Amino acid sequence: MLPAHPFNDLAGWVEQVAVLPLLYRFGLMQWSELSFGWTLVAIYGVTQMLLAYAVCVPLERAMPIERWDSRRVVLVDVFYTFLARVGVLPVMTFVLFYAAQVRLDGFLADHGYVPPMLETIFPPLFGHPVITFALYALILDFADYWRHRLSHRFRVWYALHAVHHAQRQMTFWSDDRNHVLDEMIGFLWFMAVGLLIGIPPLQFPLLVLILRFVESFSHANIRLSFGRIGERLLVSPRFHRAHHGILAAGERSINYGAVFPFWDMLFGTAYFSKDFAPTGDPEAPEAMASGGWVAQQWSGLVHLVRSI
Repeated sequence: MLPAHPFNDLAGWVEQVAVLPLLYRFGLMQWSELSFGWTLVAIYGVTQMLLAYAVCVPLERAMPIERWDSRRVVLVDVFYTFLARVGVLPVMTFVLFYAAQVRLDGFLADHGYVPPMLETIFPPLFGHPVITFALYALILDFADYWRHRLSHRFRVWYALHAVHHAQRQMTFWSDDRNHVLDEMIGFLWFMAVGLLIGIPPLQFPLLVLILRFVESFSHANIRLSFGRIGERLLVSPRFHRAHHGILAAGERSINYGAVFPFWDMLFGTAYFSKDFAPTGDPEAPEAMASGGWVAQQWSGLVHLVRSI
């Protein structure tokens, strides 16, 4: 695992002071072996949220693309972000990935196979954890490009993904605005890739959170591009806003890349617009755009059934 001593120390303190006593109080000590991982993941999530807030809020206020009289619908996105970064989702991500990797490694070992690792595929990576970590991120981003592109390609899948595209007041909080079923598909997709290349359990949620920080920034209500060269190295708010534009909503879109625009350039889906288009999906039910969390989730299910 990459060194992160301040986070480890804080996670150990929180585990001893709060997590283990709670597990003991409710008779759940069988989970104590994983409690440090849970706590560390939650701390990563809090840190990521605070960092995104500290970076994006001043920029959104200084150079906004749009200004709104009411930001009520944005508060729903804040709730989505809390669930995805600090709440039950990251904890379940760690637990399920850890359990799946233990079972897979045990099964392969019992049948005489070596568990998959990126270092065994590329032996020069041994002893270079930082480079290996960067390659993990690159591979996960490549996988996410295709997950995202397929979520637009299939009508049934897009019925769920439309919850993400229905937001007409897009801010950095909007990145986690997803239907829970769409979120589960994304997690299983990431988990399969992570297991295939042997990502260590405690690095997996950290990788997801780092990638999602960039995604949060790309959703921000900031009139910003990275210039002719920078736009082709990292997804910017202008590049990703074209994907959320009302004319790009639906089953065929553009700019699917989450972190690196290279994949869009390679597979012919890149569009380097100089405009900042209005966002939203005109064909999505109104409840998806302006309803509360429950209304959006229910509308996604109804939309799914009708699309079959």
